[in-house]
Amino acid sequence: MRIASFNVNGIRAILGKDFAASFEKLGADILVLEETKLSEDPGLLPPFQKEGYESYWTISKMRKGYSGVAIFTKIKPLSVHYGLHDGKYDEEGRLITLEFEDFYLVGAYVPNAGEGLKRLPFRMQYEQDVREYLHDLDQKKPIVYTGDLNVAYQEIDLKNPSSNHQNPGFTDEERGEFGKLLGLGFVDVWRTLNPEKVKYSWWSYRFHARENNAGWRIDYFIVSQRLMGKVKGSEIHNEIYGSDHCPVSLDLF
Repeated sequence: MRIASFNVNGIRAILGKDFAASFEKLGADILVLEETKLSEDPGLLPPFQKEGYESYWTISKMRKGYSGVAIFTKIKPLSVHYGLHDGKYDEEGRLITLEFEDFYLVGAYVPNAGEGLKRLPFRMQYEQDVREYLHDLDQKKPIVYTGDLNVAYQEIDLKNPSSNHQNPGFTDEERGEFGKLLGLGFVDVWRTLNPEKVKYSWWSYRFHARENNAGWRIDYFIVSQRLMGKVKGSEIHNEIYGSDHCPVSLDLF
């Protein structure tokens, strides 16, 4: 089984950039999209449909053209849940959880700390809440947590760590919260398989960052430790364009 995740930076925008071909190239049984930026409930007419897949969408109900997550799956889930406990953060379209027979899949678009770190307190509360949510789910079944998690955890995960220290996505606070999540028994799959490899999943549109590979690794697959025995591989797909991010994937036996 292949699960993939892709921050598309606007589903309507990427549809004009050969997204259907990228979907095919990924060969994913389940594809999670982040930052879909839909302003209206897709209902029965989502902006993109893929034959053989069911799709689930959540949108920001607070601000148009903001946030949003979608999941396409060949495998019918046992249950679908939006947001965290009691639907928290669904007003911003942050998370979708699909329950399958052997695991929970949580697709997420984590809040950015924002210019001047003005949303850092909100982000810190989110991290605490999502950690509790994932821990509770993990008591029932293993977890696959994926998406744009908006943090470069280690210095190896971004091109210029010294000049970006305490910038959004590389603050001590955000990195500390990510470490607490791993401390609960969850695994950053790609880094575990590639402890010294340098590869990025996001590049600024400014200063020819992608051409110069001046990027950040902020898109992840985090899994319960007990799932690692079923991990066949994980990849960062730098060859796929269309967004300021590239897709990441996880292959399970």
